Amino acid sequence: MEGPHDKRGGGRTAVGLLVKLSYGTVEEFADRFAVNISRGGIFIRSRDPRPVGTPLQFELKLQGGETILRGQGVVRWIQAEDPGAHPPVAPGMGVQFTSLDEASRALVERMVSLKERRGVAPGVATPAPVAQRPDHTPTPTRAPTPVMPQVPRPTPPAATPSPPALRPASPPTLTPVPRAGPGSPAQADLSQPHRIEQLSAGPLRVETGLPAEPSPIARPSRAIIGIDLGTTNSCAAFVKDGRPYVIPSREGYNTVPSIVALNSRGKLVVGHLAKAQLLTNPRQTVWGAKRLVGRAFDSAVVQEIKSKFAYEIVEGPEGLAAVRLGNETLTLEQVSALVLREVKEVAQNHLGEEVNRAVITVPAYYNERQRAAVRSAGALAGLQVERILNEPTAAALAYAFGRHVNQRVLVYDLGGGTFDASVLELNDNVYEVVSTGGDTFLGGVDFDSRIVERLLAAWEANTGEPFAGDRVALSRLVDAAERAKCALSERTDFPIQLPFLSMKDGQPLSLDTALSRDDIVELVEPLVDRTLNVCRDVLSAKGLETSEIDEVLLVGGQSRMPLVHEKVAGLFGKAPSRAVHPDEAVAVGAALLAHSLGSAEGVVLIDVLPMSIGIGLPGGRVKTIIERNTPLPARKQYGLATTRDGQTDFELVVLQGESPLAEECEYLGTLRLAGLPAGPRGMVKIAVTFELGAECLLTVTARELNTGRQVQAVMSAKEGPQAAHRRLEQGISKGATGSFAMPPPAGPPAPPPGAATAAAPARAPGVGGFLKRLFGREAR
Repeated sequence: MEGPHDKRGGGRTAVGLLVKLSYGTVEEFADRFAVNISRGGIFIRSRDPRPVGTPLQFELKLQGGETILRGQGVVRWIQAEDPGAHPPVAPGMGVQFTSLDEASRALVERMVSLKERRGVAPGVATPAPVAQRPDHTPTPTRAPTPVMPQVPRPTPPAATPSPPALRPASPPTLTPVPRAGPGSPAQADLSQPHRIEQLSAGPLRVETGLPAEPSPIARPSRAIIGIDLGTTNSCAAFVKDGRPYVIPSREGYNTVPSIVALNSRGKLVVGHLAKAQLLTNPRQTVWGAKRLVGRAFDSAVVQEIKSKFAYEIVEGPEGLAAVRLGNETLTLEQVSALVLREVKEVAQNHLGEEVNRAVITVPAYYNERQRAAVRSAGALAGLQVERILNEPTAAALAYAFGRHVNQRVLVYDLGGGTFDASVLELNDNVYEVVSTGGDTFLGGVDFDSRIVERLLAAWEANTGEPFAGDRVALSRLVDAAERAKCALSERTDFPIQLPFLSMKDGQPLSLDTALSRDDIVELVEPLVDRTLNVCRDVLSAKGLETSEIDEVLLVGGQSRMPLVHEKVAGLFGKAPSRAVHPDEAVAVGAALLAHSLGSAEGVVLIDVLPMSIGIGLPGGRVKTIIERNTPLPARKQYGLATTRDGQTDFELVVLQGESPLAEECEYLGTLRLAGLPAGPRGMVKIAVTFELGAECLLTVTARELNTGRQVQAVMSAKEGPQAAHRRLEQGISKGATGSFAMPPPAGPPAPPPGAATAAAPARAPGVGGFLKRLFGREAR
């Protein structure tokens, strides 16, 4: 490629230069590199600068691989290294732009404007350039230093009277490494990793931009998008002209990382920008939040896994798990809202219109509190959540789109943080879930964790002592584990080389090892077997055999692993279907449901309750009220009577799970009823109504039967799961253990199952709120 606008370099082949920067985000690059750039050119620090007049075809990439500056230029001057100067002078070259693509030109203009706002002239003086002898030995000259011309357009004048000039001010070090082959571009790498450091003024102030309380949508948008809110990545889809498609992110990817981070300037970044600083600033980067949402901070599962995250997990409002960024505590609902808002803005930019309505998916095995938390997160993000949809059901929608199938399918959904298995019967536009199950603590991050344990064992074997690296070093191990896992799905061996992980006696320690596919199989096979046990349980719950399943659909990024394919095929006696995209199927299914809302010919969904709901009894036992796999929506009543004379208050522990023991079930909250009329023992009767909407969101009401008036019911979780379990074990919960025949419930009857537009039951006067707190089931 030639430099057509350079007379001295005309006719010469352009040298390719690929520059890999240490900066993790565009904001960082613009903030710290602005002094080294003007509208006319750029200073590139390099230990091997090209001769003056050399035409270049250059490309600058961020640490995560994203290209941020691309164009052509000509080397106008070079600078020799002078380590004895104060401050030391770095070697490099000044490159005049001859052409830039539109995005690069916009970034240059932004950086120059930033520099001008700081009071730095856009064209500044530089030390005397270094001329080139024929043997390319640098010789200082005394020629006056010109100023870089201001060229706002990509094509400069045909001749430039003088070389451009920029003052280098601590730019990144670039070490060109020639690639194989003539004319191939050189690779420039940083000699030292750049880390984002906390401001010395103290903890960073965080501004989320989220409202304190969500407000109703004044003007609902025409467009309704489908959103897959994932543990690792989130994805949005839309139906246009009857065809669903995935909406690309700002960077052109089909997914947005579900990551929120606080950068060095105190600004919250989301998605790819946040992922770029995951390795360099793990303390201020939140990932995997989907596992924690809706869970009590003092629950055993949160206490167990919080040490596995580099960021700080703290106790938030109502005793729920929260995270600390800077000097602020963010609830997990706020973290999810920031991801949802990013997805919403991506959709708006793509569609060119406002988007404030969405169908959002959740794992089928999410409990009541987690579903309510996702709905709340959507509202905080400025979305009117039209429906909370189970992920396996959404995948089945994507699979059956346009097929008019009549099949029984099992959706095997193994994502980054959760696993679900659901059996559905598909009959044209009717999608009926007949059985579901799952594990909310089984996913790709658990596979990574097993590999990290192997790497730590290799470290200890090589160094003779336990790993003592910091959080950044641990994040590098996690990243290497994930890369090895993905690579070994396509190859048999993978080398892992991690330099400078730790220090010992003033000397750096590195990890140099290798993993094979057999190693990975040995490490994660027990996890895959756990998914198969869930599948067997889901089938046996409805008396089904594997031979009665027509198709098995694999969904979720972790389902790509060859071991998963082999194990699933072995269990069901047939190869799993490849008819849906593992990363996009859930979002596409959500978009299809969103498109059908309000349509007379829309799809009909009949979902089921994933886990039984019951009440705790004295002695630590559980009385099931609504059975697992009950079709939704559903309503059940349970009759209670006072157990002592003059009793005016009542309390009931609400649990979710299949175990007959309270301590093995998930704690939802304690229902406390006050203001009962005083009367003899057993004379005051109470009807407690459990209502589940089509989205599996639970509402609880209570009615005193003697007077027919509603009794105020308040779900309280202040005492925590441990205290509630102790009270049950001691048998001191107030209330009765038996039930009695109930009259028909007051109010309108429950709507028939099936309508895709069905919403959660409206809250009647005196109805208790959504369950306030959740006890996390301990990972097995």
